[in-house]
Amino acid sequence: MPGRKKSEVKAIAEGDLQIIAIPHNKLDEWLCKYPSWKNYIMRSFNERFSELLKSIESIAFHKLDDRLIAYLKEKKRLSGSNLIKASHYQIADELATSRVVISRLLKILENNGKILLYRNEIKLLNNFDA
Repeated sequence: MPGRKKSEVKAIAEGDLQIIAIPHNKLDEWLCKYPSWKNYIMRSFNERFSELLKSIESIAFHKLDDRLIAYLKEKKRLSGSNLIKASHYQIADELATSRVVISRLLKILENNGKILLYRNEIKLLNNFDA
């Protein structure tokens, strides 16, 4: 059908999850039939768009070291752990930069006593937030 195409959205799970797949024809039907479903979908699009704008603002106006610190704090918040399981390459990919730059910035944080670096893991120390 016209206007339908495969989604290009990429998602990375931080832990175990369940996925519910809704057929496209049901999505269309429910949008018309259930106002609460339509409101949910519109709120979700609005939230994702706001996240996109924040990402663009961050890339355009914040220094990479500040973005890296915010990234690590968010990973800590999401996981509830001071141990972040991610490679330098993964972090670089998510922050749209090179692995070499991320490795250099992480080494600076380690030298400043804020983190400990392990293979594919970063431990945030107690004074990381300070």
